[in-house]
Amino acid sequence: MNPVLIRSLFIALYLMIVTTTTSAQPDVLVKEGDRKKDIQMKTDSGVLILRLSDATPLHRDNFIKLVKSKYYNGIAFHRVIAGFMIQAGDEKTKAKADSNTFLKAYTLPAEIIPGLFHKKGMLAAARMGDSLNPKRESSGVQFYIVQGRVYNDKSLDSVETYRLNGKKIPTEQREVYKTLGGAPHLDQTYTIFGELVSGFDVIDKIANTKTSGRRSGDKPLVDIRVKKVKLIKRNE
Repeated sequence: MNPVLIRSLFIALYLMIVTTTTSAQPDVLVKEGDRKKDIQMKTDSGVLILRLSDATPLHRDNFIKLVKSKYYNGIAFHRVIAGFMIQAGDEKTKAKADSNTFLKAYTLPAEIIPGLFHKKGMLAAARMGDSLNPKRESSGVQFYIVQGRVYNDKSLDSVETYRLNGKKIPTEQREVYKTLGGAPHLDQTYTIFGELVSGFDVIDKIANTKTSGRRSGDKPLVDIRVKKVKLIKRNE
């Protein structure tokens, strides 16, 4: 894999999103039962079902609060990169009619868990780059879902050398990257806090839409919006 390409994709995820570390989470109560439910996200391109991770309780509860407060209703996927990820959560993309749900920018402490890696379908928090954000704190509202691509041993070796500074990708994770695919160059640098249960075809549809290109922010040429997000009973 071309190291320059990896770096450009990595940088593409950095956002000018964090202006303060003052918490401005919605004033919504998270009940114990809420943590046992999945997230249904209806988009213009289809329905995504997401399951939050109990290993990242701060991000889990924060996302539940945002869902219950209807913050994401009307949000657009403002950055889309085929073979990488789809990203949303920027309140500036909301319809004006929903402006009453705007929040003051806030961050969350990183909850980077070794067992959670960037396979296809993983839900993670966007953030500012390390130079401005050495603690790797997450945006309180912006998230991305991994589409990624399928790797082989040679390309994974390249990721280890040029992006992970020689750190080895565990064997079981390599096998997933070689079958399902993902974005291994982001591992252990962003907080992953959930994963897709269903809707992989929807991720592909959104990720493969035409965009403005990297130099213009990778914005879809036609808006793709989140219509409605809600908690639903898990279908075990």
